[in-house]
Amino acid sequence: MLWAARLSGFLSAAMLMVVLSPSLQSFPPAEAIRSSQFDSHVRFPGQIAGGARGLPFRRAPSFRNAADCGNATGNVCDPSLVHIAITLDEGYLRGSVAAVHSVVQHAMCPESVFFHFLVSDPSLGDLVRAVFPQLRFKVYYFDPARVRGLISSSVRQALEEPLNYARNYLADLLEPCVRRVIYLDSDLVLVDDVAKLWRTDLGGRTVGAPEYCHANFTKYFTDRFWSEEQFAGTFEGRRPCYFNTGVMVLDLARWRRAGYTRRIERWMEIQKSPPGRIYELGSLPPFLLVFAGQVAAIEHRWNQHGLGGDNILGSCRDLHPGPVSLLHWSGSGKPWARLGGGRPCPLDALWAPFDLYGPAAVEPSR
Repeated sequence: MLWAARLSGFLSAAMLMVVLSPSLQSFPPAEAIRSSQFDSHVRFPGQIAGGARGLPFRRAPSFRNAADCGNATGNVCDPSLVHIAITLDEGYLRGSVAAVHSVVQHAMCPESVFFHFLVSDPSLGDLVRAVFPQLRFKVYYFDPARVRGLISSSVRQALEEPLNYARNYLADLLEPCVRRVIYLDSDLVLVDDVAKLWRTDLGGRTVGAPEYCHANFTKYFTDRFWSEEQFAGTFEGRRPCYFNTGVMVLDLARWRRAGYTRRIERWMEIQKSPPGRIYELGSLPPFLLVFAGQVAAIEHRWNQHGLGGDNILGSCRDLHPGPVSLLHWSGSGKPWARLGGGRPCPLDALWAPFDLYGPAAVEPSR
């Protein structure tokens, strides 16, 4: 039967994860989690995307620091904090909530993690506060008009959303005292302690990310780019490799000193100039143009990406060989959409435990 085949696929995926991932075998259940049950439901009735609609989410379980974590003050400038930036928008809201849930569930010191949420609808902060009452966070409004004139068409409409470019402005948006931040996409979950990623040695580089030097780097740029020396010479003296911008450790202090935001914007302006396009795929190529070949390499376990398949809906992917600390559903297929539509891929079962979306609690009749 169909349901039996799907269940078998989910179980196979879970077993595959255990076999391939030493990180999953080694870490204990987060000491901070006091309950494995969701204690209540919350409903966020705010105005989203021009229409009022209730978004029911279950409240996350309580979480506390382990005994040897120390006491973080919660002040955004506290040097003991781990800083994470992530976007919140309607289309990916379910994924963002799951990502946050996975971080605090696996962190040994969850109260020492500070989230920076980038939004175009400030009221989404109310949802975060309701779902995660103990979470330390701040909401930053990102004005879509700031990049709307710089965005060019891409292979998928989601890549053209202004909020997808907010990562370019983290150094401007976050407080000057925040000198380092981990940027995370909304379509991923962690299965390891984020503090391990936070402690990555960037070796004097501005960006740290898993690199994939076997990928065809040239395909991200057009014939015009490679045919004109002023562009093709950009990578001279560098060994450029593809890296996925959905998981990055950023040295914001170095970013601010070097003015990298303006450098990225300049490439976006060239892309929009009359002679024609120089790259494809939305917000990624400007990062490659500025940083490729100058990236601090991070272990691939921190970005098992591509689980959303390619640009063909319905395609499923397997895990790459090796240990896993972060699962990333980059690509057109998102686990919440496939699960909700009753057509999940086997690995979507590994995302589901972190999902807090569900119907609101029914009020008892009187």
